[in-house]
Amino acid sequence: MKTNLLAFALAAICLSATLSSGQTNAAPTVSVIRAGTLIDGKSATAKHDQVIVIRGNRIESVSDASSAKIPEGAKVIDLSHSTVLPGMIDAHTHIFLQGEDPALGGYDIQLLKFPASYRAARATISARRAIEQGFTTIRDLETEGAGYGDVGIKQAVEEGLIPGPRIYAATRAISTTGGYNLEGYAPEVVVPKGAQLIDGPVEARKAAREQLDHGADWIKVYMTHRSWSGKNGELVSQPTLTVEELKAIVDETHGWGKKVACHAYSGIGLQRALDGGCDSIEHGLDITDAQIAQMVRQGTWLCATLSPYYKDWAPADSPEGKRDRLRASTHEVSFRKAVKAGVKIAFGTDIGGIPWSEPIAQEFPHMVEFGMTPMQAIQSATSRAADLLDMQGQLGEVTPGALADVIAVEGDPLADVKALGNVKFVMKDGKVYGQ
Repeated sequence: MKTNLLAFALAAICLSATLSSGQTNAAPTVSVIRAGTLIDGKSATAKHDQVIVIRGNRIESVSDASSAKIPEGAKVIDLSHSTVLPGMIDAHTHIFLQGEDPALGGYDIQLLKFPASYRAARATISARRAIEQGFTTIRDLETEGAGYGDVGIKQAVEEGLIPGPRIYAATRAISTTGGYNLEGYAPEVVVPKGAQLIDGPVEARKAAREQLDHGADWIKVYMTHRSWSGKNGELVSQPTLTVEELKAIVDETHGWGKKVACHAYSGIGLQRALDGGCDSIEHGLDITDAQIAQMVRQGTWLCATLSPYYKDWAPADSPEGKRDRLRASTHEVSFRKAVKAGVKIAFGTDIGGIPWSEPIAQEFPHMVEFGMTPMQAIQSATSRAADLLDMQGQLGEVTPGALADVIAVEGDPLADVKALGNVKFVMKDGKVYGQ
């Protein structure tokens, strides 16, 4: 009996190995895209009548249609009347935010009343909306009180359980006592916070270690909190972490081979972010000439997220209204100067702060209006954003060897950048979304 059981077990193991071997050795799917116009994410100009051969999840070749060889048995996708581009990258999103309506409880209600399961369900929808719009990769810069939920959504996407983009997760984010919501409650009432709060370099380093240990791809730090219009009409921002606290976080994170994104509006906090060695400035509403020069010198990225600051302004004669208008006006000036100075700029929208029902591509017209060419704006969301993520040659370009993230739009985005809001085809990792 024991002999029979042993023989059966060995046979089962051999069968399993055979099946696994068969799956491993199966020939990868070959697809061919006929592109009427190709913006490859790297080149300065568009190309026409191109043939893109995709084997498995990689781009094998890109060539002129007149000389291209179509592999036998390949699936041909005709986009000869479309503009083909790399899958786009939004480097500043919040899948756990939904642009909360103040009339329905605003930011606070999601932390106080919404179950984690409900917030995860909404984040699942956000992920789907991102890929539907041609954003095949996102850097999601914190869960706003939903803990490590972004790591779970990322895992579900990677396992094919839900549709969504490739996710670089920042988990909880870090700020200081008095430096993040929820606020305004009675002192004796303990309320949840939208970020992990620390005080001192030891706590700062420990928080970074915890988040990295639990799956953070990036660490997000709040270097400023609230902002207001100062006595002389200038934008004032409340600083949070000290340089020493930030340096502890940066040192720890860089030791793990990862990077630090710093939310910084202006002033002391933004200067501390630069002096502390952050890798990217998020928002950067009011950046001085000296700070721009320091960013260029240090290679610091700017992810400006222009769109949110042109929405939902308070009445002009209120303190909040003056602040809102000042944020927008100073932001435009800073962005123009950054473009002119050659600061490294990656596309980001802060979508989530804006409802996910709105188009992500609304950021592009602002970027072009404020000094970028359409090609520069496109590259900020493709090869430049890939550089930010240390994925050069892998993401953000339609070139041999890159991952097969490919989209197509109607119209010519170099003539009208708004065409990027009309995505008609999405491929991620060699698989066509929706099929």
